[in-house]
Amino acid sequence: MNLGFGELLLIFIVILLIFGASKLPQLGDALGKGIKNFKRSVTGDDEIDVTPKKDSLPQNQTPAAAAKPEARSTAEKK
Repeated sequence: MNLGFGELLLIFIVILLIFGASKLPQLGDALGKGIKNFKRSVTGDDEIDVTPKKDSLPQNQTPAAAAKPEARSTAEKK
């Protein structure tokens, strides 16, 4: 199934009539980001690591101890 210039032009005109000229850049941007994220997820090379790094915590605190002062402050506010 080959799409020629005439068919592509007709599709573009229909999309222009449906969404309007102001929405086309936003649609193109969203489509591009979606394709980029899909390719990234298929390859699986660039997975995001959300675990906190050990060097970001203070020297004398563990991850559990770092969360306790926050829990105290929310309890004191109530």
